[in-house]
Amino acid sequence: QVQLVESGGGLVQPGGSLRLACVASGRVPNNYAVNWYRQAPGNERELVATYTYTGTTNYADSVKDRFTVSRDYLKRTTYLQMNMLKPEDTATYYCNLQPRWSPEDYWGQGTQVTVSS
Repeated sequence: QVQLVESGGGLVQPGGSLRLACVASGRVPNNYAVNWYRQAPGNERELVATYTYTGTTNYADSVKDRFTVSRDYLKRTTYLQMNMLKPEDTATYYCNLQPRWSPEDYWGQGTQVTVSS
């Protein structure tokens, strides 16, 4: 079993920044991707960013040039740096770990991000 814990959410004004963290523990595989998703009330869950198996990163068009995903392998932590936040970024953010060589995946409990003046 893999456990994921997100942290770093909070209330910020438009234009502000937050850094989310996703810490993995338990039986963490050697090769995996981490996705960041978000979901706002009434909206579909949206894939925001991915740190791939090969170490590349992908971003949704809505957050490109504002968000950055990175990983600290030693700490088993994946970060989502969010800059120039907008009210439409308000959502619960979840990390998702996808092992390369097994079909199951893992989810954290989510962390709330609210962007409001």
